[in-house]
Amino acid sequence: MTNPVKNVLVTGATGFVGRHLISALLAKGINVRAVSRNVEAARVLPWFTDVEFVAADIHSADLDVEALALGMDAVAHLAWSGLPDYQALFHFEQNLPRDYAFLKRLIVAGIGQVMVTGTCFEYGLQSGSLSEAVDARPCTPYGLAKNTLRQFLMALQRKHAFSLQWARLFYLHGEGQNPNSLLASLDRAIDAGDTHFNMSAGDQLRDYLEITQAASLLVQLIMRRDVFGIFNCCSGKPVSVRTLVEQRVRQRQSSIALNLGHYGYSVHEPMAFWGDAQRISQLKDEEHAA
Repeated sequence: MTNPVKNVLVTGATGFVGRHLISALLAKGINVRAVSRNVEAARVLPWFTDVEFVAADIHSADLDVEALALGMDAVAHLAWSGLPDYQALFHFEQNLPRDYAFLKRLIVAGIGQVMVTGTCFEYGLQSGSLSEAVDARPCTPYGLAKNTLRQFLMALQRKHAFSLQWARLFYLHGEGQNPNSLLASLDRAIDAGDTHFNMSAGDQLRDYLEITQAASLLVQLIMRRDVFGIFNCCSGKPVSVRTLVEQRVRQRQSSIALNLGHYGYSVHEPMAFWGDAQRISQLKDEEHAA
């Protein structure tokens, strides 16, 4: 592979995905320019002194985008505010136009490789194993905004030459996850000594991936300047919500009882869907074969 990636700009550096992606990039010997508004959150992360940290709002009109892009081979754009409120209109009223404007400025400034994290919610209510060839049918403002950003960037390629890598994240878990997410809520209940844990019936099938594994997949994608398009960042294996929770209860050696059926099902998620992981897994296979 010619011209290997050596310098990567990472937005959303202190977020759940960002903090792990940066560690994984550094482990591969890649230099990182990390961007986040929250310098205090960055200071406590293990990589803070190993990166070039820039405290900035990427949507600010005063941002020196040219300086931000200078010397960077690629951008990993992870920043996206307002989650996990998937139904909020600001995803396409605010995030979409602001993110597109920021990325366009980076591209005009000379960054030729753009990796953006999308979402499995771009697939909408489609069920079963979902490959990248399946048409996007988002049913939430969040999914609509993400998929529209991808379409905007593809249209921009008609005028500006750059490679677009679109990584659709499925259900990630691990250190730093949202404190109100399923496993984090379960851990908190166990730590508090609760006797019961309220949840849905748990028979929904989802695609779960531990965050460090996801970060490793994203790094492999970034390091491949010769591949582009949509990639499912997922395990490719359907697991029921109940099974996931029961596994964590056993890992924690807890006797907490599951109050199944306390909550209803989500209206914006199908009962059973998971990602086809063949395309992104091929990158890993090719790395091992190299």
